[in-house]
Amino acid sequence: MRDKGKGENPVTKSGLDLKRIVFIGRTFEEYMAMFDLSIEELQGQKVLDCPAGSCSFTAIGCQKGLDVTACDIAYYHPTDALAGKGKKDIKHVAEGMKKAEQDYVFHYFRDIDDLIRHRKRALDECTASMKTEPERYIPVELPVLSFEDDEFDLILSAHFLFTYGDRLDLSFHLDVIEELLRVARKEIRFFPLVDLSGNRYEHLDKIISGLREKGYRVEEIAVPYEFQKNANAMMKIQKSKIKIDLKQR
Repeated sequence: MRDKGKGENPVTKSGLDLKRIVFIGRTFEEYMAMFDLSIEELQGQKVLDCPAGSCSFTAIGCQKGLDVTACDIAYYHPTDALAGKGKKDIKHVAEGMKKAEQDYVFHYFRDIDDLIRHRKRALDECTASMKTEPERYIPVELPVLSFEDDEFDLILSAHFLFTYGDRLDLSFHLDVIEELLRVARKEIRFFPLVDLSGNRYEHLDKIISGLREKGYRVEEIAVPYEFQKNANAMMKIQKSKIKIDLKQR
């Protein structure tokens, strides 16, 4: 892995305790809605899901003939151990949601039982794929990735940056975004843009301004998905930089 030599990674694989990992994921269909994607625009693209957890986007995407790779620090652990951990985590999270249903919008899911069914399906599809296509599931330790420059056309990143703004500092956010930009050839999409309390990530505007100053095209786009209240938009960063006509400045 490339040693960037800056920032401090709050999550390391050294002595990684499985109990500290929350192994929960979303379904392929949720990803398509969260990132406002279509099969047509994914065809012929090399896609990375980072960090992927137990999301089934890679599993089902590959079944549909797409070229998708998943990466996550959790993949340093055996698949069976992750499957067992995932089942416990789904139960734990569901119990917590029952105490805070007012913080969620039950449109995509009918109720908490329906949510649990989706989470279990994602876990089952992901872990089955990890056994049959292990080369698609790459263990990584953010903010460093073991991929080549410009290796992926599109990178999707869900429920990590911005979500955990209370425990991942701004420096870590910037390091991860820089690294994702390194391995992305065309575009990166992030979802959601709010923290666990449903508030817009406090440093998001600063991050967007910094990216635009470097010449990247950055958009906030409403998406046809909302479960956590206010989590209904993604950020799209296009890698191709804006060409500026110096004569018009």
